Amino acid sequence: MYTDRHVLTPVPPFDFALSARIFSHGDAQIQKYEEGTYWQVIRAHRALTYVAVRAAGTVDIPQVVVELKAREKLSDNNVKTALDTISGVFNLNLDLSAFYADVWRDTTMRRVAQRLRGLKSPSTASPFEALVVSIIEQQISLRVAQRIQQKVIKRFGDSIVDDGRTYYAFPTPRTLASVPVSSVRECGLSTQKAEYIINAARLVTEGTVDLERFIHYENINDIIDELCRLRGVGVWTAEMTIVRGLHKFDANPADDIGLRRAIAHYYCDDRRITSAAARFIAERWGRWKGLAGFYLIVAQMEGVSA
Repeated sequence: MYTDRHVLTPVPPFDFALSARIFSHGDAQIQKYEEGTYWQVIRAHRALTYVAVRAAGTVDIPQVVVELKAREKLSDNNVKTALDTISGVFNLNLDLSAFYADVWRDTTMRRVAQRLRGLKSPSTASPFEALVVSIIEQQISLRVAQRIQQKVIKRFGDSIVDDGRTYYAFPTPRTLASVPVSSVRECGLSTQKAEYIINAARLVTEGTVDLERFIHYENINDIIDELCRLRGVGVWTAEMTIVRGLHKFDANPADDIGLRRAIAHYYCDDRRITSAAARFIAERWGRWKGLAGFYLIVAQMEGVSA
């Protein structure tokens, strides 16, 4: 295996351990954070690359060390792509100081942000991955969805071997576009969801749908409208795709039960609230609705007091 090491300098503040901890319970053959190191397999163009990331520096003067492993030496272009992908996964270029300044008047969010200072919300390696994961999660528990997602990756994703262990990358649109519905269903998905995923993969492979271009849209409602034209994609799925895969922090998937529960915990004394109520509360966070919601979810996981 060819090995290459690089150092990236995130925009401070950045708490790598806190930001990566969400992956602590991941599948060790796919994506996981353990003993200070995060790893996953990504594609640098067509070169499958095992990536291991660990922290260096401090929250206020952060650095991350990135180790790239591939079957053969990576080109400069492939190295850049791999590093850009990891930078995107951890949103290393996000300036949290703007978020903190904009929500400062909200005393609850200010208290949460102070306790979680340096937390950056992770993203998927591609918008396509975010879309597929969001379709899988429709109307089922997160735990069940994660098991199905792992089966999809291990069945259809390309693999790389390092130190005798096999690691899997998320399957490409081209791969998923070519598999029969029955094969996808065997991973635990319904016929409808399998059809939705295959249809989306075909449209992306054909070039009919270009998910990457949504990154350049300024109005998330335009993205939602276009995503909702895909079979099986509603507002919740579109908003989750935006939050997870497009580095846009003003989407607010208020129909998500976990998000509503977190908002209710910190703002409504744990009373059950509607999606409309969650959206009303989120208006106080302006262009940071998605990131603020993520902070509340992590705060609840971390036991931050209300």
